[in-house]
Amino acid sequence: MTYPRHQIVVPETEGFFHCVSRCVRRAFLCGKDAYSGRSYEHRKAWVEERLLALAECFAVALYVMTQRFLHRSGR
Repeated sequence: MTYPRHQIVVPETEGFFHCVSRCVRRAFLCGKDAYSGRSYEHRKAWVEERLLALAECFAVALYVMTQRFLHRSGR
């Protein structure tokens, strides 16, 4: 069962969060799509640049990117 963020995140305390984004419907975040033959490797650089920019505002501790998932952890 999911909970609203206001029940999970307490503004007065510091927390460590694991955020996951997922591509659906045969879409690829990066890598080569075997079905269509298209390569999406260029997106990896886009995501890395964006995470570096966000790291100035948020404490991004680590990230992992696969063909269909992006995991981020931070405070």
